Amino acid sequence: MHCELLVPGLLASGVSPASLELLAARGRREKTTSQTLEDWLQQAFGLGGKLHAGAISLYGAGHAPGEASWTRADPVHMQLQQKRVVISPATALRVSPQEADALCDALTRHFAGTLEFRALDPHRWCARLLQADMELGDMPALDMAGFEATVGPEDALLTEVQMLLHNHPVNEAREARGEPVLNSVWLWGSGRLPSGAHCRWQTVASTDPFALGLAKLAGASPRPLPANAQAWLAQAPEEGRHLVTLDPTEALERDWFAPFAAALRSGRMGMLSLHLPDAGLSFEIIRGDLRRFWRRPKALASYA
Repeated sequence: MHCELLVPGLLASGVSPASLELLAARGRREKTTSQTLEDWLQQAFGLGGKLHAGAISLYGAGHAPGEASWTRADPVHMQLQQKRVVISPATALRVSPQEADALCDALTRHFAGTLEFRALDPHRWCARLLQADMELGDMPALDMAGFEATVGPEDALLTEVQMLLHNHPVNEAREARGEPVLNSVWLWGSGRLPSGAHCRWQTVASTDPFALGLAKLAGASPRPLPANAQAWLAQAPEEGRHLVTLDPTEALERDWFAPFAAALRSGRMGMLSLHLPDAGLSFEIIRGDLRRFWRRPKALASYA
């Protein structure tokens, strides 16, 4: 079995998993072009042109996009600092399902006949474009907290969104608790569901509906991400090639990298690959590589 791990933002997170540093030192390294997670996935699944992430994410979350156009409309916190806007995605904040549903319902009522908002999860939202000739400016996917953008003339639609969210009881309650408010949305990836895709994996395990939607399009088996590597290995086939996407957290070493290293040593896994798209790095290791004891582990950032 060959497992490929996709971990965007790992180097930027400052997490230094000891098992992963050992595997990287013993295996083979490939320097690639730095890419966003979405660009990496689009290329890996053989899709060219504009990325229709809204419809693909909706499909991955178990809904039917139909022939309609959808856009990702992810909630964000925007903070004005002099001539810049610092933007934090909802994935960097604590947002409850109830808060997300209430804000999406309010936006849908306000934009009735124009946009229909839907929360795929508390941090990832989509909006259906109800007018056939409606076009939205396409921003890039927003992955990391602290993204900076230049202040410019705001789109009228976004201005309406921001005014509505500013006065919503959900944000009033968040502000009273000292939590960052969700005061805008990030629009990106508009379009219809593509007709198909292809990939090298039998299964794709992820919490990201965009990755799961691509898996469905390509005929791979989309799976929810288990709690840890032991749970993943318990349900994984003995053979084949599989993709797992992970968020960089302090628990990665305990829950994923150490168990995967053990699976490689025991022969349960024949090959392990690691992809860090934003760092432009990939590593590949097989069981025999573990015998290269003269290759000392070092910080992953030193390979960048």
